[in-house]
Amino acid sequence: MDNQEFEKIFKDYKQQSEEQAEQEMPAVGELGKEQIVAVRKNDDGDIIAFKTNSGRELDYVTAIDEAKAGKLEHVDVFHKYGRDIIRSEPDGIKENNLDQLDTF
Repeated sequence: MDNQEFEKIFKDYKQQSEEQAEQEMPAVGELGKEQIVAVRKNDDGDIIAFKTNSGRELDYVTAIDEAKAGKLEHVDVFHKYGRDIIRSEPDGIKENNLDQLDTF
């Protein structure tokens, strides 16, 4: 196989997985939890706050605490660099990544 065939197979694979991820995602609010719909960034581009679909604005630490408590939908908290970090669930959909959300 040449490189173009490998590229096409991979592109098809990614497309199928993105479609499947969208189908597997529960409808907005289906889990009864708030969702992060916008972020605030500092001058360095770091996310420093979050806005939920109910209009609440959460600082970074509060958002981590609420995510750990299972109150926020579609986000994970993991420990890296000696601290907790919040991120969107790795679902293959770029548009719902925290860094891609609207700002407030």
